[in-house]
Amino acid sequence: MNNKNVYILDDRAILYINGEDSKEFLQNLISNDINKVSDVKTCFGSLLTPQGKFLYEFIIAKHKSGYILDCEKPQVEELFKQLSLYKLRSKVEILNLSNEFVVAAFSHEKFLTFDEAKDQPGYTIKYREDPIFLDPRNKRLGARLIINLEKLYLSLKKLDLHNANLNDYYSLSHKLGIVPKDLNKLQNKLFGIECNFEELNGIDFKKGCYVGQENTARIKLKNKLSKRLFPISVINGKLYEGESIYNNEIEVGKVLIDNDYPFALIKFLDKNFNEKVNFKTKQASISIRKPDWIN
Repeated sequence: MNNKNVYILDDRAILYINGEDSKEFLQNLISNDINKVSDVKTCFGSLLTPQGKFLYEFIIAKHKSGYILDCEKPQVEELFKQLSLYKLRSKVEILNLSNEFVVAAFSHEKFLTFDEAKDQPGYTIKYREDPIFLDPRNKRLGARLIINLEKLYLSLKKLDLHNANLNDYYSLSHKLGIVPKDLNKLQNKLFGIECNFEELNGIDFKKGCYVGQENTARIKLKNKLSKRLFPISVINGKLYEGESIYNNEIEVGKVLIDNDYPFALIKFLDKNFNEKVNFKTKQASISIRKPDWIN
């Protein structure tokens, strides 16, 4: 990333969780430990099905007396409804502030120019009242600023940041092996742990129960993780969601996201998976890349 580039993430949405029981409410639901979140620490987490399948992912930041959830805009209404179902008698207020707040991303190097910044994923500082944090999933994705829309452009001017092409940010995320968009295509298709959430700092195996915890822990403890979500690139042809991927005649995976930044669920431990070869679908030749942050 160029140090002066900023990417307005207009595909992101903001929920605000507030109220007396907000901390306990989130702790009982999300895959990460809400106790990690403070004025100087932001975390990545997810909401899973009771069976441990992926539903939603989000970044959680402390803001005033509550918590901001930075999530993908196409998922925000469903996530709002899902959280509301779990609310029951909890003293919690759930607000959709997507029309008031915006998310902007800029480089890791720019973040480190701030006086109080530390080179740690999730490390959070305040710009006036607004949180700026190094992406808790992978610091190479840079930093994020969550700010009221009315203050955005004046703040960017003061920070000497200039609007850049959002596709460059998506391409960086895809190159790193982190899904930038189209998360709806993953819902109920794979386990949260298969989304690489452990390596992306999104699962805490030491916290108590949460929705989907039992299967997530079982896969981890019994070493049953045999498939992972990997980025794929089209060499020629066209991809289709749900189609199988082959090495010769042997199936090694399935396409889950077939749009501009595609991903597939890959049997990465299979002897027929080899990053150095090209793979086939019915109508495409593709390459598959294992992210360098996965052992």
